Amino acid sequence: MTDTLAVTDGRVLTPAFDVIRADVLIDADAGEILEVGPDLAGDADETLDATDSLVMPGLVNAHGHATMTLLRGYADDKNLEDWLQEDIWPAEAELTAEDVAVGTRLAAVELIRSGTTAFADMYFHVGEVVDAVREAGLRARVGHGVVTVGKDDEAARDDFAESIAVAEEYDGAAAGRVRTAVMPHAPHTVGTEYFEEFVPKAREAGVPLHFHLNETETYIDEIDAEAGVRPTEYADDLGLLAEDTWVAHGVHTDASEIETLAERGTSVAHCPASNMKLASGMAPIQDMLDAGVTVALGTDGAASNNDLDLFDEIRDAAMLGKLAADDAAAVDAETAVRMATEGGADALGFDSGRIEAGANADLAVVDLEAAHLTPEHDLVSHLAYAARGSDVRHTVCDGKVLMRDRDVLAFDGDAVRERAQEHAETLVARAED
Repeated sequence: MTDTLAVTDGRVLTPAFDVIRADVLIDADAGEILEVGPDLAGDADETLDATDSLVMPGLVNAHGHATMTLLRGYADDKNLEDWLQEDIWPAEAELTAEDVAVGTRLAAVELIRSGTTAFADMYFHVGEVVDAVREAGLRARVGHGVVTVGKDDEAARDDFAESIAVAEEYDGAAAGRVRTAVMPHAPHTVGTEYFEEFVPKAREAGVPLHFHLNETETYIDEIDAEAGVRPTEYADDLGLLAEDTWVAHGVHTDASEIETLAERGTSVAHCPASNMKLASGMAPIQDMLDAGVTVALGTDGAASNNDLDLFDEIRDAAMLGKLAADDAAAVDAETAVRMATEGGADALGFDSGRIEAGANADLAVVDLEAAHLTPEHDLVSHLAYAARGSDVRHTVCDGKVLMRDRDVLAFDGDAVRERAQEHAETLVARAED
């Protein structure tokens, strides 16, 4: 017998971005959508009421560092280089495995509450991240972040080797909801010799790659000074770019770099809020889309955002995309929502991001009974420009209800917040000692 879940009496956002009145019938055991249509509740084992609500694909946060919830509000109003070197890296040097466990659970509560069902995480103590993902019921693509600058050769090689070993160890964990990647931080923070040695090993192991690219002009200048080329060409020469690679930011990409990304099938995780907050710049997102690059959305870490609400990111992406292109028609509402759903799913390699038979049953149910979502001229417009994470009523991932009527089921939210506060305070105290 198959356990079934029916999401009933709501409206559904289809892959064509039409809004129809329909139920969604889910195979809860397989985590798969069985059917979308009228009157499907029938003999379903469980139902989820979507009256006066819109059922949409679960959001996908394609770039972030979940544990950085512990550093939310710790260091603001600085450019990226100063922020990292003066505040973030010293604090991260003091992180413990328990800090990562606590910070990731805090992130999971925030993600679930705002309708995000899948996320990417580049960090440390990946086993703790995987445990939190398993407990939360979310889907994730995780990896150990590699930085070789400031390390001797043995430590640098060990760091990259660990990223590959971690990727092989945890791929398929949490009943297949966890997938992995090798995650060198960026071309300017990892030595060329280590890319040359370890990227072929990652490719041989069949593990995707994820790294920061062209986040600031300073980073571009560093690669140009070292290699005499722009970072995308440098990364391509080292074999980093491929269809299973996705990069974060891509802020200062020129036309030739965009063409290279499109040719290699490499996706970009756009992080507009972080890019604005750190004054990193405006990514040419419409140019990327026009060239055929898959663009996803990410929040980056909560220390540079400062929240994990992807609805904010949808709005920011649309607004900043128009400003960057000097065109009010650029990065329109549908495009922005697609980036946060199917774009993110494509970038991370998940069969999610759409509501149709056969897709992963990863859904968010948005309550439409709010003043800021009235009147209902265009619900796709509302998702892009008016909706908030707090409007999410239910969250479903892999066919399992993670939040029902705004109650997160896997965690005691108050207890998670209390532990996070304690760990954040002791972490900062160690960093500033």
